[in-house]
Amino acid sequence: MHKHSLDAMAREMGHRAAEVSSGRAARTVYGGHETRLRQTVIALRAGARLAEHTNPGDTTVLVITGRLRLWAGEVSWEGRAGDLLVVPDAAHSVEAVTDTAFLLTAANR
Repeated sequence: MHKHSLDAMAREMGHRAAEVSSGRAARTVYGGHETRLRQTVIALRAGARLAEHTNPGDTTVLVITGRLRLWAGEVSWEGRAGDLLVVPDAAHSVEAVTDTAFLLTAANR
């Protein structure tokens, strides 16, 4: 068994995101491209975005710290620390409203 502190990982990724021009940092906590389930902690500085993309399968976003906005076309949802957002099965993007860290969970089809 492995134990991970999402709070500690969110802080670490937040520090890394603050140091790079893209304003983004990520670390896979569990799984990968070769497994069905993948969980990744992603940190974004305020204003940073993940460009529009599609899901590899069922996907959720658990906001660890901060606030973000999930866009799918013209529709958007705001997530705050503690919120779990189910990502729609459509092209979408993510924007950090404040410095934000979240756990992205994807189950590949």
